[in-house]
Amino acid sequence: MSVRIAPSILAADFANLERDILEVASADLLHVDVMDAHFVPNLSIGLPVVKRLAEVSPLPLDVHLMIEDPDRWAPRYAESGAASVTFHIEAAQNARRCAADIRSTGARAAVAIKPATPADAVMGLLGEVDMVLVMTVEPGFGGQAFMPETLPKLAALKASAQRTDTALWLQVDGGITIQTAPEAVAAGADTLVAGSSVFGPADRERAVQALRDACQP
Repeated sequence: MSVRIAPSILAADFANLERDILEVASADLLHVDVMDAHFVPNLSIGLPVVKRLAEVSPLPLDVHLMIEDPDRWAPRYAESGAASVTFHIEAAQNARRCAADIRSTGARAAVAIKPATPADAVMGLLGEVDMVLVMTVEPGFGGQAFMPETLPKLAALKASAQRTDTALWLQVDGGITIQTAPEAVAAGADTLVAGSSVFGPADRERAVQALRDACQP
């Protein structure tokens, strides 16, 4: 299995986003955190910025909605050019319909769970989404410490997907470094969101490759 790397622009220079995005062009996805200061205690970017990022990014956009009312907004982010849109199970009013609405635009649908939310909360959706994001920190801010206690959820989700022959990506987000990435992959993750560990070093391409190398058996 080839691990997918998704640098998070939350750790990039917001005054030079296009420059920073081009410096991680060897990655697989570009992770974009959308926060509304209600579902999480932080505020980031919205639809106009995502639409423009989709126009200039060499990578498909992986948009993570940490917002209230994703049922209303998720399809609009998909229509803005995102290749994948993730909503939180804790915020959705009708998760099945939300996933279907995202997919109807041609984008991939994904559902996220916070560290305290059990894997069982999304087990019934595995056939209706393309990816599950297991948060390995509390959502809202970058630079937090990795929470290894979240990893058993990956194993449970992977086992369930295999039992039902469901094609499913398993993503982790939070505290991903060359030290923690192998732990996440060993637990079942195949898609890694990394912010500070990619955009912190001066050589971003080398940082992306270092994450790939760290996950090799």
